[in-house]
Amino acid sequence: MKKFHELKKEDSRGKRFINNAAVLSELRNNKPEYRVQNLYAINTEYSDFGVTEYRNTILFSSPSTRNKIIDRIDKRNEKSFLDIFQVNKDEISSKRGKKPFSKEINEIYHESSVSFSPDYKTMYFTRNNYNNGSFNVDQKGYNNLKIYKAEFIENEWKNIKELPFCSDEYSVGHPSVSKDGKLLYFTSNMPGGLGKTDLYFVRIDHNGMYSIPQNLGPTINTEGREMFPYISEDNTLYFSSDGHFGIGSLDVFASKSKGNNFKKPTNLKHPINSTLDDFAFSINPITKKGYLSSNREGGLGDDDIYAVEQIFDEKSDTVCSQLIKGIVKESKFKKHLPYAKLSLKDTFGKTIKETAADSLGMFSIKLPCNQKFAITASKDYYSPDTEYFETSDEVSVELNLEFSLEIIDDFVYNTQDELVIKINSIYFDYNKWDIRPDAAKELDHIVEVMNKYPNLKVESTSHTDSRGRAAYNELLSQRRAESTVDYIIYNGIDSYRIKGKGYGESKLTNKCIDNDMHTNTVNCKEVQHQANRRTAFVILNVDGSKINSKNKPLYEEIVIKEKNISPINIQETALKSHIVSIGETLYSISKAYNLSVSKLKKINNLKSNEIFLNQVLLISEDKKGLTSKKRNRLYI
Repeated sequence: MKKFHELKKEDSRGKRFINNAAVLSELRNNKPEYRVQNLYAINTEYSDFGVTEYRNTILFSSPSTRNKIIDRIDKRNEKSFLDIFQVNKDEISSKRGKKPFSKEINEIYHESSVSFSPDYKTMYFTRNNYNNGSFNVDQKGYNNLKIYKAEFIENEWKNIKELPFCSDEYSVGHPSVSKDGKLLYFTSNMPGGLGKTDLYFVRIDHNGMYSIPQNLGPTINTEGREMFPYISEDNTLYFSSDGHFGIGSLDVFASKSKGNNFKKPTNLKHPINSTLDDFAFSINPITKKGYLSSNREGGLGDDDIYAVEQIFDEKSDTVCSQLIKGIVKESKFKKHLPYAKLSLKDTFGKTIKETAADSLGMFSIKLPCNQKFAITASKDYYSPDTEYFETSDEVSVELNLEFSLEIIDDFVYNTQDELVIKINSIYFDYNKWDIRPDAAKELDHIVEVMNKYPNLKVESTSHTDSRGRAAYNELLSQRRAESTVDYIIYNGIDSYRIKGKGYGESKLTNKCIDNDMHTNTVNCKEVQHQANRRTAFVILNVDGSKINSKNKPLYEEIVIKEKNISPINIQETALKSHIVSIGETLYSISKAYNLSVSKLKKINNLKSNEIFLNQVLLISEDKKGLTSKKRNRLYI
């Protein structure tokens, strides 16, 4: 190369070598950014190369099976002609999975280098200048390569035609279609290029017409060979070149898009590149997995196919990615939903990644630049929520998404902000706990919902109005709760999934209070008393606890169990409170309310710093200095 540069000072290849010789060791001995593994099961002793993903399979070029009747050997090298072969992705390691792709595509000469339109209805591939029995040569007698198009009609590839910018006088091959289907990149040695073979592109309009080929220019093309373009879903152009500075003959390079142009190519280094030919590189920017073809040392044949996986890209100049952060909340109280499921899809609706939020409902995903995505957040008992977004070309940008999940129609929040199964009111006859026919209909619905959600656990809660003695009301409500539980278990629900609790008159929904001594009776209409005589089925395990408002006041409704506290003093004795959420500590709570930890512990009569999820903590004393002992006399 030094001698070459002395003879041809203006040749860019010599200049690149002189300017970059010092970094050769870096290309060879750098910290590996990829894992490379030979796919021995699908390789032969001949030339196998050029992988294209096609749904749940891969397509690649491989020598056709030799036929005793038809001589399918290239006389120039005494090797079989190439056909397109197919193998399921889960059978790549099996020698039995490989089979010819399509008899319409595979003719008697070479076929290779496949690419598809986004809807997979149009296929582009390289073939010798031979179609429909016609074999054509140029003026020197050479049979050149052409790109052909085929259409998928009635489960067959039909209407096979060469593209209009192909010619008998030069070769055009190795097609690669952009993710939106509007650009087609290819290799050609057509007149007017910069080197032996250059990279070009054409535009494809909505009618399927092609523009005049445009050369990618001196940033990409050199006086040497640029071949095997692959445009990835994040608009990074990968290609092979022996003109740009590299380790061996053909090296793989990457160039990120910049508007309508491409940036200076970057060598993918070892182990992607070797001292021999490395080409037909492709990679999925989401999964970070792809394929490479190479005739490097240690292979099975002339050219072998290798699986590659990117293992380090934090400082790579070849991959543009952005961090997508988000949080999943429920819609009513905006509480974070832990461990919500997240499904990432591309523009074609294909699921490319599934993950889950953490214990705080938060998540982050690294995605390639300049692409459109949809993320759907879902969780048991909630309707899913989907966000559509597009990444830009700015690496440092962080996109923040917020999901708000609404409870599904089988459930509803009651007046106490508890999540309950949606049913009509269940009534009992006066002073009885037998299941009436109208109540049985509602309980049958409870059974149906619990069968629909087999992990659901509930508590049957029964309540009375305030009339009658408190002890008797508590006993009556307990019997009614147990009666509903027995009915549900009898109809097939496991006993560990449901329990019953009678609350008597301790959780009234309105002001209709009346203690045993009738010293604080509030006169109410019958319909108001009926609102307190209720049965509800409270969900226990939506997110590990009952769902309710994080900042719900502690004494929203207070029932007096001591004679010496009059209704007038109810509001005066109300205290400000806080309900413990996931991740909170005494320190974080005291800091939020400008209290010391010792003060917070004193107010709540705590002996240690341990607190638990949904624990109610008082954060202030009332004007009369209500102590924790007096506080225990009050019931929500």
